[in-house]
Amino acid sequence: MLQPMDEPKLNNFAVIGNPVAHSLSPYIHQSFASQFGIQLSYEKMLTEKENFQQTVDEFFATGGQGLNITTPFKSMAADYVHFCSVVAKASNSVNTIYKNEKGELYGESTDGIGWLADINRLGIDLVEKKVLVIGAGGAARIIIN
Repeated sequence: MLQPMDEPKLNNFAVIGNPVAHSLSPYIHQSFASQFGIQLSYEKMLTEKENFQQTVDEFFATGGQGLNITTPFKSMAADYVHFCSVVAKASNSVNTIYKNEKGELYGESTDGIGWLADINRLGIDLVEKKVLVIGAGGAARIIIN
């Protein structure tokens, strides 16, 4: 649960990837949080494939509350978490990790839901249309499924 700004606890989130310097996630999430009076720490975390699991474990062990996953770790995240949503399991792609009530790592994929929300927001009708998806990563797998 996110804490309002008058609470002493800082909400600790991050995006992990390699590369990750290009990510706009910290800016986007911190802007959103400030609109709602939520104090938020959202960092970029660069790691190597061989250190992915250790980096995730350390993040949560030191008070991390939620982790976004980007290239090239979405499939690794799906294999590493204790539980995946149906969508994340079907695509073998996780872009969000958090701890459930039991303290177990839970993986979710919000890429497809976000894409559909934008298509709906823009009023685009895809019935009987062809769509070109450029890319082969986790987000692309979610969209084509």
